[in-house]
Amino acid sequence: MLITLCYLYLWARWGRRPAALVRATVQRLRASRCSFTFCGAAVQPRGARVCLSRGGRVFCVGESESIDDLNKWALFLVSPFILEAEHIAFVTESIWVQGETLQRPSASSESIVKWSDCCLPLACRPGDPYQLIAEASVDNFSKLGVAFMEDRLQMADGLVPQKIVSVQLQDSTLKALKDQASNKQAQILQQNPEPSVESKPEPDVMEDVGGDDLKVLGAQTTEGKDGPSGREPAGEGDVGVGSIEHRHLHLSSCHECLELENSTIESVKFASAEKIPDLPYDHNGTLEDVADDICLEREGRRVNITGRAPNILFYMGSASQESLGRFQEVRSVLADCVDTESYTLYRLSRESALRDPWSDNCLLLVIATREAIPEDLSQKFVAYLSQGGKVLGLCSPFTLAGFQVTSKSVLRETVQNLVFSKADQTHVKLSVLSSGYVYEEGPGGQLSLGKLQGHLENEDKDRLIVQVPFGPRGGEAVLCQAHLELPPSSSVVQAQEDFNLLKSSNTRRYEVLREILTTLGLNCDLKRAPALTPLYLLPAAEEIWDPLMQWLGKHVDPEGVIKSSKLSLKFLSSYTPNIEITPSALPVVTDVESFLSDNFNLEIYRQNLQTKRLGKVVLFAEVTPTTMNLLDGLMFEIPQEMGLIAIAVRQTQGKGRGSNAWLSPMGCALSTLLVSIPLRSQLGQRIPFVQHLMSLAVVEAVRSIPEYQDINLRVKWPNDIYYSDFMKLGGVLVNSTLLGETFYILIGCGFNVSNSNPTICINDLVTEYNKQHRAELKPFRTDDLIARTVTVLEKLIDTFQDKGPNGILPLYYKYWVHSGQRVRLGGLEGPEVWIVGLDDSGFLQVQQEDGEIVTVHPDGNSFDMLRNLIIPKQQ
Repeated sequence: MLITLCYLYLWARWGRRPAALVRATVQRLRASRCSFTFCGAAVQPRGARVCLSRGGRVFCVGESESIDDLNKWALFLVSPFILEAEHIAFVTESIWVQGETLQRPSASSESIVKWSDCCLPLACRPGDPYQLIAEASVDNFSKLGVAFMEDRLQMADGLVPQKIVSVQLQDSTLKALKDQASNKQAQILQQNPEPSVESKPEPDVMEDVGGDDLKVLGAQTTEGKDGPSGREPAGEGDVGVGSIEHRHLHLSSCHECLELENSTIESVKFASAEKIPDLPYDHNGTLEDVADDICLEREGRRVNITGRAPNILFYMGSASQESLGRFQEVRSVLADCVDTESYTLYRLSRESALRDPWSDNCLLLVIATREAIPEDLSQKFVAYLSQGGKVLGLCSPFTLAGFQVTSKSVLRETVQNLVFSKADQTHVKLSVLSSGYVYEEGPGGQLSLGKLQGHLENEDKDRLIVQVPFGPRGGEAVLCQAHLELPPSSSVVQAQEDFNLLKSSNTRRYEVLREILTTLGLNCDLKRAPALTPLYLLPAAEEIWDPLMQWLGKHVDPEGVIKSSKLSLKFLSSYTPNIEITPSALPVVTDVESFLSDNFNLEIYRQNLQTKRLGKVVLFAEVTPTTMNLLDGLMFEIPQEMGLIAIAVRQTQGKGRGSNAWLSPMGCALSTLLVSIPLRSQLGQRIPFVQHLMSLAVVEAVRSIPEYQDINLRVKWPNDIYYSDFMKLGGVLVNSTLLGETFYILIGCGFNVSNSNPTICINDLVTEYNKQHRAELKPFRTDDLIARTVTVLEKLIDTFQDKGPNGILPLYYKYWVHSGQRVRLGGLEGPEVWIVGLDDSGFLQVQQEDGEIVTVHPDGNSFDMLRNLIIPKQQ
């Protein structure tokens, strides 16, 4: 046994090195369409077989992974496009690391392997991680993998490789690449007939990047006909076979052997199983030598880019802490407007702006510093514009000849009314925070202006937004002296009135930003809906679990499915990624121990749920079509004491009243609660009150907490939750079904807890209250507030069943927004009436000038209380 162990040790240490093992594995198994993956040991693909384990990284072989949809990828122009028959297509995933936190490869510079030296890039997908599709020979692919395993692989400064995985490019994908290449080449020939274009030297794909802050992938690449050059220096592990006899044998107790075991034992296991070591031993062979011998020549092959890479760069001035904070603010608001999976958003330092060729790969330059722009840097920005670049100036002194930025101190940091002209010549009026500067004509000649303009509603009609076309190549700048980049908050404005004005204009602020970004060439379409996730069945009380499982066992079909008219739920003990999830077929995991979510804490929910029956059984999903449908197949069968509630973090098909959609961003509390009400009961005879009780429960759940009673959260008839009477932050939707003597009611509710944009949320109100009263109230969590709301609702229902409407109306009137409100009935010229309250059935009552009380119904009227109108619905 000892002899065998020593032989294996010698073979692993001085025989076939990791480079040869990787190369031999890839050569042997490539025809089988396996997927080869280099990654961290903690994230290796499920079911993959480990070939080599080295420190915290592994090389493994698993099932083939394919790419057949390039809609989300930015394609590089490859002309002529040929995917070599013996080459491997693969995806590299990298993360962006800035500044001093960047970990450089630990090896010496002589043994560093550059990504761009070993492959030909085909497409990229910005995001986190940054993904690149490339192709390489077996040997170059192996070289990349080994360098990754040994921390010798170098991407661009600031990009750190995290994973390399081979993929199969489907026929449709290859055709898309080829068609894209030929189409773009034809376009270039038409647009750039000058022969001098082809003769220009093209920089390396990874060398043509910025320094500390600017990292651009997707530039042009050229590789010499001799292939990659350079050899690894012979280290301790690179000793020739003749040296082995001079080495000492080690025993298992030796520290060096124990350390070696961690990196070789998995390799030996897999190598034995696959018989990989049977290949002839290469006495000298480094991977580089083999690559030099068999690498196909790529002379003449070039990678070109039409247009610009999808990079948005932010120049924020000096590298101060304040500048970094401002970068985070500006980046965050632009990330809300564009799809971050389609664009990369980087910070551009002064040094990188002066030194690096960033302009060739910049789709939009955002200048958002309040500092003076140095002359040499300003010239760089103007040169970028002259090349067809796009610039967005946000409260910056940067301007162009023909305009000057003039200080107007009376406007500084004040809330003003702005009129913004869109490209289609329609107007948007909104409240904005002025920087205190305006644009005026200056020396250098008058420039023609674009259609986007913004001026204040004051006597001077001060210009705060201008669109300036620049140069013959389509360059243009949109310059802005309104703080469109800052969300309304206590750090922005001090007066409560100003906060209210800015918050009420927040949606229009985003509308203006998207209009500007779209005009500058960015895509601001709605982001793709997130992928659906499995449901989890969770008990809010331990004692309910066994009865629930027993009931479930009696009601599922032989395949574990419960079907309804809207969807089917398949109950499983565990979930694996190969299980399909569709809007009409959702898996439900019953293993509570496997449940883990960053967005829903079951223990916090349990602690705050103090009910006898409501909300005891939770169906939870990170992403689901709509919670209103999840309980459809369960609501009539499940025992009432097992009160069902469906909770989601995101909805892809949220519902509002009528045909309205309910937007469901992160930070919104989304739930549908099952409530059964006897027909012959106080509430059963007044079902319209259910929506009022739910709205009231949300408000009371917050304002009944000690010290939170003055948070200005209110109810608006018939089914809304409001901040004062300014802005809606939640709503209720009720569907009821009468079956026999019982109403089965699904109460859908969504309200903003921590999502400040694009409107307002409860935690905004808490923050404002803390500022105004120097308090330290804690913000809320969605799981906390959902549980509190269900608890309050059960108490309100019990009170209503005991005392009728009079039991809850005093509390409802305390919080509603309509006290003493005057409205017009039927339109702007209609009679003026006064809202007096709710009738016995929960409908709104108004008093006319002659004293007559009229009842209006929510299903027969459209309500615009903020315009003081009640308009009868036209038949």
